Amino acid sequence: MTLIRHFRRSLSRSARVQSGMTLLEIMVTITIIGVVMGMVAVAVIPQLDKARADTTKSSIRNVETGLKLYYTRHGKYPDTGGGLQALVTEKALEKMPKDGWGNDFVYLNEGSSYKVISYGSDGAPGGADAAADISSDAMDKK
Repeated sequence: MTLIRHFRRSLSRSARVQSGMTLLEIMVTITIIGVVMGMVAVAVIPQLDKARADTTKSSIRNVETGLKLYYTRHGKYPDTGGGLQALVTEKALEKMPKDGWGNDFVYLNEGSSYKVISYGSDGAPGGADAAADISSDAMDKK
């Protein structure tokens, strides 16, 4: 019985000695986590922009399908003033489409054709990389 008490005492002493981490160990651990998170962010963020651009291209294709349906029904594309809202009114689309960044598309009626444009991540004409414009006529050329 005394052997069991002795074993419990020595176990509790060693547990007390090993119970915590030093400040230096914590700082090193936090630094390593920060470096790993930085590397992941550098690898993931460009992929998010690419996914948003792909979503935008897919949405433009859906809008083009709605425009073709509208043309079939009316013999013309909606005018620029009515824009894409006419597609929702005519039930060619369920709701007003948005690009991958949550911005509205720009619709231009060019007489016998049309153009659907997303201004990219910045929502302004022009730009490069994620802020580059994506348009239906540029997609058709590819």
